[in-house]
Amino acid sequence: MEVALWVVLILMLGGALVIWRWLSGSRRSTELADARAEAQRWYERLGGQLMNLHGDAPAVRQALADAGERYNAAGSQLEQAGTPHQFALARETALEGLAYIRAARTAMGIDPGPELPPLAAARGAGMLTKEREVNVQGQTYRAGPQPGNQTPYYYPGGNWQGRPVPAGWYSTPWWKTALGTGAGVLGGILIADALFSPAFADPGYGYEAGYQEGFNDGQDQGGDQGGDQGGDQGQDFGDQGQDFAGQGDYSGGYGGGDFGGDFGGGDFGGGDFGGGGDW
Repeated sequence: MEVALWVVLILMLGGALVIWRWLSGSRRSTELADARAEAQRWYERLGGQLMNLHGDAPAVRQALADAGERYNAAGSQLEQAGTPHQFALARETALEGLAYIRAARTAMGIDPGPELPPLAAARGAGMLTKEREVNVQGQTYRAGPQPGNQTPYYYPGGNWQGRPVPAGWYSTPWWKTALGTGAGVLGGILIADALFSPAFADPGYGYEAGYQEGFNDGQDQGGDQGGDQGGDQGQDFGDQGQDFAGQGDYSGGYGGGDFGGDFGGGDFGGGDFGGGGDW
């Protein structure tokens, strides 16, 4: 009897294992098919846009050339992809190509088209909001939010050497020429510092405005909280409440002015780390 029971249990476990494997395989097949279809959809959209756009302006030609490079790269990735992650990489490449398509349409003065899903590589990089011109090692570099004869190279935003490079238009694709080692990397670092570091001036991503706004918000919030708390404590302790109420104002000054401003808004709320806002 016991042997028969064990046999039944083994058969049941074996059947459950077979079903679990089948369900897991079916789920993986579905995920793979979905990832392939998603990547293919953006790839085909990129190809259609490339076929229908033409322009003679330097900024248009350059943006279309970059979009064409991404189209070829995405096609190669699709041919070799065999996992959802690999198809996701192909999708990202196609989306990057479409970002260049939007840039080309902007340079042509026509509607850039619908918004695209955010690029993973550009998360937190922000966008240029003002024109910049710097001199590095005797050469002038320009950047700005709009295309022009002096800024024909579009960049959709990303990270280079661990630092964010905002989306915008540049006078030269220095991030490409600095992909090697040695002097190329050093030159790229100097250019990035000059263009974006606050030490060189307002980099054009709202640093001063964001800092001041965040500081004021933190100061108001800290002052209100400190004053209210001090006042309440003063009421509870009767005559001694005058002293505690005074300390409430005192804590309002320090809790809101210094600590509320610096941590609540200045450095972390709006100035430096305000969510990778616009540059």
